[in-house]
Amino acid sequence: MALAKDPQSSPEQDAADQNFDYMFKLLIIGNSSVGKTSFLFRFADDSFTSAFVSTVGIDFKVKTIHRNNKRVKLQIWDTAGQERYRTITTAYYRGAMGFLLMYDITSQESFCTIQDWATQIKTYSWDNAQVVLVGNKLDLEEDRQVPTEEAERLAKELGFQFFEASAKDNINVKQVFDKLVDVICEKMNDGDNMDATPANHRGTALKEVPQNNQGGCAC
Repeated sequence: MALAKDPQSSPEQDAADQNFDYMFKLLIIGNSSVGKTSFLFRFADDSFTSAFVSTVGIDFKVKTIHRNNKRVKLQIWDTAGQERYRTITTAYYRGAMGFLLMYDITSQESFCTIQDWATQIKTYSWDNAQVVLVGNKLDLEEDRQVPTEEAERLAKELGFQFFEASAKDNINVKQVFDKLVDVICEKMNDGDNMDATPANHRGTALKEVPQNNQGGCAC
């Protein structure tokens, strides 16, 4: 029987750890400045700083978690949100089993682009990649521009899971990743041919992106 993982293990130990049942590649995508890097650092290192500069190209962290008596090693890629890096970042979509599609609840503009990001996922990723829509910066409720109900409606239409979260206050950060891993595992168990080290992905396709979405942004 495998020994339980040391809860105090370092990120370096996580990266070198070869004792796992599954390995999932995940991507965090969304507009620049919605908090993707802060969200990743909060999850991977339990740290937060407001001093991050915009990610250049793409970066990643590794973290091993326990879900349903399985050790799941997550390779989490943090992508740049700027348009000029889009060709670089979309090259990493292939092979990703899950996406965190993030917007800023205080930025209607960042929410307006969700359907564009969803189209990119559908275009460049495997058909059965799972997606969680994340409204970040819940700690700035007083500056909210995107109603929760509007985001919930869009997530439902796109077939995505939905959370509002805060990297700063550590609200729903772990829950977002846990849910995404659970949904991926459910698809694997349902026989959708989702292999944790996949070569040929087939399965339930992502829902078509609504062209005239009544619940989304009217920008």
